[in-house]
Amino acid sequence: MAGVMMGGVALIGLSRVTSLWQYYFFYLFNAMGYMCGGPLPNQVLISRWFNSTRGKAMGIAYLGIGIGGMLVPQIAKKLNMVFGWHDAMMMLGIIMILIAFPMIWFVKDNPESAVDEIKSKAPKISLSHILKGLPFYLLLIGSVCSIGAVSGTSQNLKLFFSIDLKFTQEHSANIISLILGASIIGRLLMGWLADKIPKKYVMILIYFLVAGSIPLLYLAASPGIIYLFAFIFGIGLGGDYMIIPLMAAELFGVKVMGRIMGLILTFDGLSEAFCPMLVGWLRDRGGSYTNGFVALMALGIIGIVTVSLLPRTKKLNGLSEHTGN
Repeated sequence: MAGVMMGGVALIGLSRVTSLWQYYFFYLFNAMGYMCGGPLPNQVLISRWFNSTRGKAMGIAYLGIGIGGMLVPQIAKKLNMVFGWHDAMMMLGIIMILIAFPMIWFVKDNPESAVDEIKSKAPKISLSHILKGLPFYLLLIGSVCSIGAVSGTSQNLKLFFSIDLKFTQEHSANIISLILGASIIGRLLMGWLADKIPKKYVMILIYFLVAGSIPLLYLAASPGIIYLFAFIFGIGLGGDYMIIPLMAAELFGVKVMGRIMGLILTFDGLSEAFCPMLVGWLRDRGGSYTNGFVALMALGIIGIVTVSLLPRTKKLNGLSEHTGN
């Protein structure tokens, strides 16, 4: 609830800033709103509320990102045309609070079944013990590499389309819309698979889709190839962010998931920030995205290798049993 309030206040404040310090102040609120009301608390809540159907639940919940990503720009555009961008941004902040805050108000941290599991059944593993083990670092490296490959690709696509391929803005928008549409399918599909087969294998599949789609960009000038890339990459994109908390809950349980995901998301955020810059820098130096795409494929392969080394876990009477690779 604090995250929703900070996120809404950030938009309202940014719509009225008149100096640089105000901009930084409300942008800090925006970042805090994302951390307190974004993926991290949602992942923890969903993991506590659901067990055998956790994958499907996470996939359905993550549809909000895809649907919101499609709706909010259109809403913002309409509001901007009618009221101007200042009032439009303020209205978005108010709408965000009015819709999200009441919903979260009625959500319990844990259902009764989860309370019993957390208190009596969940394995009593300390955070320090987890940090001494190899699985945490394998999951951390795998997620950092995959998030880097996803963000480095997606955030450079528009420039790749316009500068290298000479696509029109409409053509580029259609391809990006296809990616977003495929990501919705990816969230539901990978969430369903995560409830049917070991999450480790689902994670490898997702990382393989991300890494395997990037070479298609070298053939983007061929008819139809770019749409094949958009669909495959979109499926991987939809499952990429979702599978990390599912794997963390499977490996370490829900008692320490907040702290585990806080650590992992911090490093994932750094990867998400710097990998697109690395790809852009390689493009500026080499005159094309060739070297940048090679770097992204390398990240994807490293992610696949590290995840393949993760143990599988099998729940027995509420305890986690490592069963090897």
